[in-house]
Amino acid sequence: MVPSDSQTVKKPPKPSNLIKSTLHSIKIHFSSHPRFWLFIAFLWAQALIISIARTPPPCFPDRSSPSSVRCVSIHSNATAATLHDPPPAQYTDDCPSGRVYSYDLPPAFNRDLVVPNCTDLDPWNWECGIISNHGYGRAATELRRTLPVDLHKSWYHTNQFTLELLFHHRILKHKCRTLDPELATAFYIPFYAGLAVGKHLWGNDTSARDRHCKMMLRWIKSQSYWKKMNGSDHLMTIGRITWDFRRLTDPGKSWGSSFLNMPSMQKVIRFIVEKYPGDDMDLSVPYPTGFHPKTRESLTEWQSFVRDYKRTKLFSFIGTDRNWGENDLRRVMMDYCRRESSSCRSVDCGVSDCRRNSSAVLIPLLESEFCLQPKGDSYTSKAVFKCLVAGSVPVFFLKTSYEQYEWFLPGEQESYSVFIEEEEVRNGTVAVKEVLQRYSKEEIQRKREKVIETIPRIIYLKPNAGIKSFKDAFDIAFDGAMERIKEEKEWADFLR
Repeated sequence: MVPSDSQTVKKPPKPSNLIKSTLHSIKIHFSSHPRFWLFIAFLWAQALIISIARTPPPCFPDRSSPSSVRCVSIHSNATAATLHDPPPAQYTDDCPSGRVYSYDLPPAFNRDLVVPNCTDLDPWNWECGIISNHGYGRAATELRRTLPVDLHKSWYHTNQFTLELLFHHRILKHKCRTLDPELATAFYIPFYAGLAVGKHLWGNDTSARDRHCKMMLRWIKSQSYWKKMNGSDHLMTIGRITWDFRRLTDPGKSWGSSFLNMPSMQKVIRFIVEKYPGDDMDLSVPYPTGFHPKTRESLTEWQSFVRDYKRTKLFSFIGTDRNWGENDLRRVMMDYCRRESSSCRSVDCGVSDCRRNSSAVLIPLLESEFCLQPKGDSYTSKAVFKCLVAGSVPVFFLKTSYEQYEWFLPGEQESYSVFIEEEEVRNGTVAVKEVLQRYSKEEIQRKREKVIETIPRIIYLKPNAGIKSFKDAFDIAFDGAMERIKEEKEWADFLR
């Protein structure tokens, strides 16, 4: 309703009058109920005291510390400042897949297995030379006479069974190693299985081949960190081929140890020089060669050297006659190479001193465009990697030769190698020389360039006071295994 002119409209009180009115009302109410307001004041004081007590003390930056995270906490009852360091992170930019903890095994499982009094490579003792220089072996000083400048300084007499020592040494020096097992993503078992089993391979006592393996498993299974995941976050290295550790119950198949058939080993990741294709826990890694550069510059100099080396032979074959059968492809290739001496350079290490004199193998490989790699005692051998390091193009005769080193060798087989069917060579329908002569100089050069690009991925760097300048075979294997364990742990946590 709209008011008429005759009606009077009340105006709202002015603000000053409102405040005065409110205060007057409170004064009247307080004077009428003094106990009520004293009780409210008491509750408010109690709440203030509790709030102050629960508030954490202030954190002031410690100016003496380079880290902005570190702080000085001041307590009312403290007479001095207390420094609080945050625990180290499990995952960092340098260690994106986490950290590794290396067990301190009893020496019976590693150090005591190495022959201590071997100062040179004894052709009758496969263990000789393993212990020197953390497994890298003594310097190959004889190469000073055949290699220019200081290239010989990157070469050593490295035993092919020394992988366990090399990996152990690298783990202990690794930037992602932790001394606190609570921070570890993975746990490394430095058990020298190849040395423990290798001592008894040619004897008839099969229990002796398993003795150290069973003792080690009893020890490791007693550790609390093994029990958490039943060993699935554990790593180890084996310096011999997988077939030396898979003895079957069949009495007619008594070779080797049964270590990798033992139930406790079914979840442990193994770095091994030749894997079993059906076992995902076997991760094949390159055999150690004698080439161990310390810096990127040393590696680059070697790559340039093998790229420019004048190669006078079409192909070469290097081997040792160890009672080869009449139709063994190695014997066929050795005889063939000798007949084709104008195109092929043959080296019989049973006659030449290949162990003590690195030149006996290296120079023939440097002089050859291709190197023949027939199957030996197993599908792989150290000779393949010697060939690649020398910049020579490998010639394989079995497809299984390509199935071992996926992390290290190029995926396109034809880009760095040649394949010739073994049976066609045996029955004489294919001549190796004729196959290799079909490749033009440009095609050979492209293959060689791919081989040279691959060299960093198949060698083991010799750490120079902990300084790393490129990723080598160890880095690729270690990073791949760590990432695999990290992903499995994350998936297990997700499913919980």
